Amino acid sequence: MTATESKWTAARIPDLTGRTFLVTGANSGLGLATTRELAGHGAHVVLAVRDEAKGRRAVADITGAHAGASLEVRRLDLADLDSVKAFAAAVRADGLPVDVLVNNAGVMAPPRGLSPQGHEQQFAANHLGHFALTGLLLDLLQQGRDPRVVTVTSDLHRGGRIHFDDLTGAAKYAPMEFYRQSKFANVVFGLELDRRLRAAGSPVRSLLAHPGYTATNLQTSGPTGLTKAFASLGNRLLAQDVTMGALPQLYAATAPEAESGRLYGPDGWRQLRGYPAPVGPDRAASDPETARRLWHLSEELTGVTCTTATPA
Repeated sequence: MTATESKWTAARIPDLTGRTFLVTGANSGLGLATTRELAGHGAHVVLAVRDEAKGRRAVADITGAHAGASLEVRRLDLADLDSVKAFAAAVRADGLPVDVLVNNAGVMAPPRGLSPQGHEQQFAANHLGHFALTGLLLDLLQQGRDPRVVTVTSDLHRGGRIHFDDLTGAAKYAPMEFYRQSKFANVVFGLELDRRLRAAGSPVRSLLAHPGYTATNLQTSGPTGLTKAFASLGNRLLAQDVTMGALPQLYAATAPEAESGRLYGPDGWRQLRGYPAPVGPDRAASDPETARRLWHLSEELTGVTCTTATPA
C-alpha cells in the first residue's frame, strides 16, 4: 500500500442508512460536497439553506448522481436569529430526528453590515447562528445514533481574537479581521462545547474541521476589491478542489475513530492541502476564560441556553 492509499478518503465513509444529518449551507461549496457524500452513503440529509431554490437545484444535482438519495430542503438564514429559532421549532414540530449537525455555512470578508438583530454579519452568521442552532437542537442530538456536532472553521482562525470591546466593528472594521474573529469563535465554541458535553456525561461529540485552502465561492462572493482579486487568483493557482476540502468535515462527521474535542484539517504543507488529520488549534482558542466569556456572551446575544451542556 502506498502512502496515498493509506490516507482517509470518502470511500471509507461507513454505511449511514437510517441516520439523519443536518448540513447548513448545503447548496454549494463544501456543504454541497459534504451532502453529496453523505447521501451517497445512505444518510438522510437535511439541506439547511438560505435560498430554497438553490437548495432544490442541489437536490436535483445529487439525485442525478445518486438515484434514490434521501434529501430534503429547509430554509435557514443563520444571520437572522428569528429564522434560526423558527427552523429549530419546525424541526421539532415535525418530529425530525437529528443524528449529526454539520455547522458548515459561512460568509467571508464582506463590507460591514449588521444582522436583523444588530450583530456584525460575519459574527452573526458564522458563530451566533450556529451557537443558537446547536443549543436549540442539542437535546434531539442526545437521542441520536452516534450523535455529533461538527463545526467548520478556517485555518485563518489563527491569530484571531474576540473584539469584546467592539463586537460589531462600529469603531473599527476590517473585513478579514472580523472573519478571523468569527472563525476563532467557531474554535472556541467547539472546544468549550466538548468540555461541557464531557462534564455532563453526554454521548454527543463536538468536533472541529477546517478545509485548508479550498476553491469555493466563499472567497469571491463576500470580499470586494483587491481582496476579491487575490482570492480569485489563489483559487485558480493554489487551492485544492472542493471534494478534497470537504474530507476533514466528512471525517469528523462519520469516521468511527474521530475524537471529540479535536480539530481536523489537511495533512499537507501548512495545512493548505491534503487528507484529513488531527491538527492543533491556535493556543489562544483553548483559553478557558475566553471560552467562558464567549459562551455567556453568546447566550445573552442569542437568548439560547444550552441546558444539556454542563459548565465545565
